[in-house]
Amino acid sequence: MVSATLLALAGCQDDDGKTGANGAKDGRNPVIAPGKPGERARTLSPEQAARERPDDTPNAADQTYVRGMIEHHRQALTMSALAPDRASAEAVKGLAERIAAAQKPEIGAMERWLARYPAPGGAGATGGAGGTGGTGGHDHRAMPGMATEQQLKELADARGTDFDRLFLKLMTAHHEGALKMAGQALAGGNNVAVEEMATEVVATQTAEIHRMRALG
Repeated sequence: MVSATLLALAGCQDDDGKTGANGAKDGRNPVIAPGKPGERARTLSPEQAARERPDDTPNAADQTYVRGMIEHHRQALTMSALAPDRASAEAVKGLAERIAAAQKPEIGAMERWLARYPAPGGAGATGGAGGTGGTGGHDHRAMPGMATEQQLKELADARGTDFDRLFLKLMTAHHEGALKMAGQALAGGNNVAVEEMATEVVATQTAEIHRMRALG
C-alpha cells in the first residue's frame, strides 16, 4: 500500500480576510504536501489536497484480513484463558496474559472497522471463539495457524508442564499463521487503517514468537 501524508498548518490571516503570509485564503488553512526526495513541498488548497489524497477504499484483501483476523484473535483468547488454571510456569501465564491484553483491543478496533466498512452482501464477523464458524461462507479452520478442535481439547485437558509445552507449541504456530495473514494484507490490501493494524500484528507477534521459542 502507498499512503501520502498531508500536513495541515495553521494559517496567518489578515483581518480583512486576505491571504496571509502562508497562503491561507478566506480563513481556510493551506495544506502542505511534502515533495519527493529532492523536490520542494507544495502548498495546496483544501480542495486540491482532497483531490490528491490517495484512494484507500478497502478491497477484498482488506476485508478478508479483518474478518479472518477477528476469528484468529478470538481463538488466541480462548487458548490464553486456559493458562491461569493450567500452566505451571509463571512465564507462560504472563505470556498468555500479555497476549490477551494485546488482542482484545485489537478485536475491538477491527470490529469498529467492519462496522464502518461492511463487507459486500452484509458478511460480517461471525463464528465462535474457537474460530470454526463461517463468515461469508469462509471456513476459518483453513486459516494459517488455527488450532483444530482436537488440539484445543488436548490443551484444555493438559496440566502443568504438559500444558506449558503444548500451549507454546500451538501458540507459536498460531502467531506464525497471523504473520502470514498480515503479510498478505500488506501485500494486497489498499486501506491505510488495515495496513496499520497488520503492521502492529507483525511487530507484536514477531516479538512474542521469539519469547515463546526462548521459553520452549
